[in-house]
Amino acid sequence: MDGNGRWARQRGLPRIEGHRQGVQNVLRIVDAANDLDIKYLTLYAFSVENWQRPPDEVSALMHLLEIFLNQYTSKLIERKVRLHIIGDIEALPQFAQLPINNAVNATAHFTEHSLILALNYGARTEVLKAIQAYVADVQSGKADVDSLDWPTFAGYLTTKGIPDPDLIIRTSGENRLSNFLLLQSAYSEMYFSPVLWPDFGAEQLGEAVNAFAHRERRFGKTGEQIKQT
Repeated sequence: MDGNGRWARQRGLPRIEGHRQGVQNVLRIVDAANDLDIKYLTLYAFSVENWQRPPDEVSALMHLLEIFLNQYTSKLIERKVRLHIIGDIEALPQFAQLPINNAVNATAHFTEHSLILALNYGARTEVLKAIQAYVADVQSGKADVDSLDWPTFAGYLTTKGIPDPDLIIRTSGENRLSNFLLLQSAYSEMYFSPVLWPDFGAEQLGEAVNAFAHRERRFGKTGEQIKQT
């Protein structure tokens, strides 16, 4: 979800206003995803690198997270959307952790649609922690190094139980992944939109999904093999 700061700058507004508008856009995109029957929607809300931003901006982002969850948890319940969190939320301020845990618990029984928020998330950090956990299990005899395969290792990632993404969308015209789901996106389709996140609505999401529908996903096979299946 990129482009909040530029959206605000173009309008002569403080950056935090762009983030505020970006937060308000989340529920609109959740609704648009539900209308398209998208089962899993993952939003990159705060990366491990975002701590390097000015302290006042980081603080404002944390308070916006708190406000969003306090205001919209009931909306997620109405829409029967389950909230998952990936990333290290224990490093977040305590005032933000409480509404996170409340929202996760309040929506845990829903199964049809899932919203995954990546908070204090970074793919490299995720992989390192997964390796540490796997090594610990090998040392304790819980895992056998000779039988390691991708499904086994994927069970040590924070996305355990969540399907790999079919489509990754980045807004605002930037053309990079920025440490987002690097292993899980091995076979994902990429879609880069020039639209800034606060202006990225149902129409733009529909365009991205339509573009995805016209891609040929081969997963290592030839086009001819795919056409025969």
